[in-house]
Amino acid sequence: MAAVATAPSHKTETYTDTKRRDDVRGANIAAARAVADAVRTSLGPRGMDKMISSGDQEVIITNDGATILSRMSLLQPAARMLAELSRSQDAAAGDGTTTVVVLAGSLLRRAQSLLAAGAHPTAAADSLHRLAARAVEVLQGMAIPIELSDRDSLVKSASTALNSKVVSQYSSLLAPLAVDAALSVVDPAHPELLDLRDIRLIKKLGGTVDDTELIRGLIFDKKASHAAGGPSRIENANIAVIQFQVSPPKTDIEQSVIVSDYAQMDRILREERNYILGMVKKIKASGCNVLLIQKSILRDAVTDLSLHYLAKAKILVVKDVERDEIEFITKTLNCLPIANIEHFREDKLGHADLVEEVSVGDGKIVKITGIKDMGRTATVLVRGSNQLVIDEADRSLHDALCVIRCLVNKRFLIAGGGAPEIEMSMQLAAWAKELHGMESYCIKEFADALEVIPYTLAENAGLNPISIVTELRNRHAKGEKNTGINVRKGQITNILEENVVQPLLVSTSAISLACECVRMILKIDDIVTVR
Repeated sequence: MAAVATAPSHKTETYTDTKRRDDVRGANIAAARAVADAVRTSLGPRGMDKMISSGDQEVIITNDGATILSRMSLLQPAARMLAELSRSQDAAAGDGTTTVVVLAGSLLRRAQSLLAAGAHPTAAADSLHRLAARAVEVLQGMAIPIELSDRDSLVKSASTALNSKVVSQYSSLLAPLAVDAALSVVDPAHPELLDLRDIRLIKKLGGTVDDTELIRGLIFDKKASHAAGGPSRIENANIAVIQFQVSPPKTDIEQSVIVSDYAQMDRILREERNYILGMVKKIKASGCNVLLIQKSILRDAVTDLSLHYLAKAKILVVKDVERDEIEFITKTLNCLPIANIEHFREDKLGHADLVEEVSVGDGKIVKITGIKDMGRTATVLVRGSNQLVIDEADRSLHDALCVIRCLVNKRFLIAGGGAPEIEMSMQLAAWAKELHGMESYCIKEFADALEVIPYTLAENAGLNPISIVTELRNRHAKGEKNTGINVRKGQITNILEENVVQPLLVSTSAISLACECVRMILKIDDIVTVR
């Protein structure tokens, strides 16, 4: 009996079931590609817009890839990776958020066909890593150096970023405005740094986007507090930013004081009046005539009584200034915030030629102009006929400012209109022929994937994508490396002459981030859910 029980066959042991891994990888790639296809139609100047409706009846109309994906409620983890990919492109470059997702989707499609043909995921992922490094070199070879003093080039690149937005018809106004705002905050001591927190965008309903303006000074989206008949216009203003309350003090703990006697009641009121009057006298003695009061959560920042005394002292009051705006305001006015009435001195005040209340649209704003020794900040007042337009103008301006920030960090421009992608595709395909084995095959496939950008640009513009991309390849093969798709004319032209330019950083970060994301998705072979 024992002789019959032979050793088990080794043939069955060597077979490992890879079906589940392939299924997981296939599901991840399919989910990520679905996200890429959703935003693909909004690529380029002729791209479509998306209307995003949330559960609380909020509606957004945009074609900014990062905005669309950040609002999507994605459940599949790999699909969520693409949304994060566009967010990281938004942080790194500010523009090209749709491009990066479309590129990743196309690379995944080619990866899927490579895996189906029997390529190993690790081999495909390693090829992608080499391809990304080589693609960045190709882009750098195409780049044109610029100087910050060359305002025209900056305006061209900002208007290219704006041309694909909903507010593209206003790009001739918004692009120079964004350039002026950005250049006014660049510090000559650190010319390679541009902090966008130094540029404040204030949205005000009414008028059209044409009424958007850059203000050399400060704006508060609230009216002056003149409940007690205080002034609404002050010339030669001495401005104080205070972080304390001009109101009677409260006890630290919640308690009630019961007063049973009229004399005591009068005494409390008299003490309150004297306390506030003492504060107002100290404020007036320093020569201050404009008071910006930080919003308080402990007690009322001002009371009717303190407003009455401040109005008597001819001091203009703007209350409820947000805590996170204080740093921007003090930097602009070149003054110091005052945390206690005892520290109220003249040397902590800011000075301006004019502070006035102005009617804008259906509301009022307080405008400070002619600031002495103004800090390097800028304020843009964004106008629009409805909230959707204002929000989109705000997002578009932010993208244009990010493009200028890219150029400040890395001062190179490249052509737009699908030219760099075709050039990369051609050069990488030629490089693939010099390599051997599986790597050569993978890089050839991924190089073809880069053609998705010019293909989609042509498709969204209603042109024939196949003939356009074939003609583009032909022209690039002849050495015309700045030839791209001119969407306006519906034909292929030298895109640099059409002023369609973008920062080098936008394209290099797009290709690097897309390759990194696709490599990560390819290397996942199982999803483990834990509680």
